[in-house]
Amino acid sequence: MININFKSILDLVKAFPDEQTCINHLEELRWDGDVVSPFDSASKVYKCKGNKYRCKTTGKYFNVKTNTIFDNTKLGLQKWFLAIYIVTSHKNGISSLQLSRDLDITQKSAWFMLQRIRKCFGIENDNELDNEVEADETYIGGKNKNRHANKKIEGSQGRSAKDKTPVVGMVERDGKLNAKAVENVKHETLSREIISNVKESAKLYTEWLGYKGLERIYDHSIVKHNKSEYVNGRIHTNTIEGFWSLLKRGIVGIYHFTSKKHLQRYVDEFVFRYNTRNTTTQNRFNLLLLNLENRLTYKELIYGN
Repeated sequence: MININFKSILDLVKAFPDEQTCINHLEELRWDGDVVSPFDSASKVYKCKGNKYRCKTTGKYFNVKTNTIFDNTKLGLQKWFLAIYIVTSHKNGISSLQLSRDLDITQKSAWFMLQRIRKCFGIENDNELDNEVEADETYIGGKNKNRHANKKIEGSQGRSAKDKTPVVGMVERDGKLNAKAVENVKHETLSREIISNVKESAKLYTEWLGYKGLERIYDHSIVKHNKSEYVNGRIHTNTIEGFWSLLKRGIVGIYHFTSKKHLQRYVDEFVFRYNTRNTTTQNRFNLLLLNLENRLTYKELIYGN
């Protein structure tokens, strides 16, 4: 593995000056000298010319990019590496328009690259949380007061999901964070998310009655914001609310708008950034390269599964 601290884009370009160095790095990360066929993991593999391999069982040819986000791409790996470095190192993300200028590609290609990369960010959004866990929800979408008179939506204020998408989040203090876009904030929905992400041994802190009833499973405490109570000893939701601030500032400041259809990928991006905040830029870069088997086709992206 190329062991270089990437302190700048220049360092990255020096480490990966051409396509072959990128391929060599990927092969070492993905296979570490023991090539595995993506068609049959138990099959013997033959090395061929041009960085290709052949699976003995199926007779199919493959390379290190097969079944990854690089599969069937016309862009060189150096540009992909640069895109991954930029996205993982920027604290607030980068727009497809800016990335298209940085890499000298079309905005459409940059947007597709970013969405493929974001799908891989989901690897950090499925953690089992324990100890002290804060849970809360937020709403992503425009404010009703900023809309034109003929576009205002009645009853959309407060905890309404009529014109916004709710996102429920859970964070283990001094640990990992999970956040998922949900259809609504009904008790059943919130409880299902908590139970599937938080261990029963955890102490759970929330701030409103939508989580009521979870005390039958958890050591559950509520801080009453509606009564101007924000901290009661160790009972508060300040950590998760700090993450909501980062998420909203990133969406409003960088992306300006995200549709409900693609919102989860943007949430995954900010969760990945939060959960790897204490990791070096190089390790964050390699972590993503180790989890690239999440190929997203353009058809899936536009039309869904």
